[in-house]
Amino acid sequence: MSKKGTIYLIDVTNRDGVQTSRLGLAKLQKTIINEMLSEMGIFQSEFGFPITRHETNYLRANLELAEMGALGSIRLGGWLRAISSDVERSFSMVPEIRHLNMSISTSDQMIQGKFQGRKTRQDIIDEMVAAVKLAKEKGALSIGVNAEDASRTDLSFLIDFACAARDAGADRFRYCDTLGYDDPFTIYDRINKLASAVQIPIELHCHNDLGMAVACSVAGAKGAVDAGVDAYINTTINGMGERAGNSDLVSTILAIKKSSGMADKYQLDPNVDLSKSWEIAKYASYAFGVPIPVNQVAVGANAFAHESGIHADGALKDRRNYELFDYEELGRGEPEIIETGRMITTGEYSGIKGFRNVYEKLEIEFKDDKEAEKILELVRYANVHTQKPLTDRELRFIAAYPEIARKIMTVTP
Repeated sequence: MSKKGTIYLIDVTNRDGVQTSRLGLAKLQKTIINEMLSEMGIFQSEFGFPITRHETNYLRANLELAEMGALGSIRLGGWLRAISSDVERSFSMVPEIRHLNMSISTSDQMIQGKFQGRKTRQDIIDEMVAAVKLAKEKGALSIGVNAEDASRTDLSFLIDFACAARDAGADRFRYCDTLGYDDPFTIYDRINKLASAVQIPIELHCHNDLGMAVACSVAGAKGAVDAGVDAYINTTINGMGERAGNSDLVSTILAIKKSSGMADKYQLDPNVDLSKSWEIAKYASYAFGVPIPVNQVAVGANAFAHESGIHADGALKDRRNYELFDYEELGRGEPEIIETGRMITTGEYSGIKGFRNVYEKLEIEFKDDKEAEKILELVRYANVHTQKPLTDRELRFIAAYPEIARKIMTVTP
């Protein structure tokens, strides 16, 4: 096994995933995803935008949860532009934030096409360096510097930019394949040269415009580790994200753990727990309102289905004939109970008796009527907040952390 470096996962569902056009998540749902990512052993959740006012209470409440130890060891990182004004505003609005990724465009296409000639390459470096130094002064413990459109950026300039970020105090460099332009061969070569020159950990942020986000993420990570540095792969649950989406969380894990060129050769963060895959994929599907495709890797309904006579016969004789990995590894295989008779649910117009019935099924008791009424009121607000029937996990969260839930759902225009 390679001893050169480790591959870690930074999930960006709560930042890039929620930018999916026409879709999104309520703040309670984003919190549950942070909780589930923590249980799955993911290194960091990019949990939102510290300069966005409607995120403030949610961000601060989740940082409070983390401080309480309720989110395990997962880091919560915010995203902002690599400009000093964003840094000032971030620490003003969310003073507790300690982990950041800051982004600026680096390709000539974007320098000309976005900035309309108002900035030069040197201006881009100078703005980024000033922002990184200021964030360190403000108390940031880790900073990733993002090169937007890195895959279309001249490599020599990208190395200069990354070296300047490192020298300013950045802890990681994020290579953004913003348009899904790279292929696995080009990204391996570019990342290997970049990492060899810069010698700090490299993040891979790949989009799926050409259907290669997972392949490019894994190839890029291989290039970084082969150059002697740790790699960080950005993922989203079920591949949610802008346009065609991002690198799917479960597919990425499986590619590292099971593919012929990676398995037993490259070290994935040992904290990652693949058995949480089924649960987290189902929850994200429900929260986003996007069904899991029948053929989705590992968690699709047909991922372990066999109909062809030859395939069915082979799978029944020995599952390894037609299954590369076991469904039990993903947390699949348990029967799911579906109510077909009387069902009592909780919602924005629920009463105390129905509410108590629901919580009794969850084996949650309240010490008195006053506490029950308090939680009922929060559950009503949560239903308005999510516009969906609450899941058992959401109901349990509200009962366990009522004041945190109150903060998360408080948005003041």
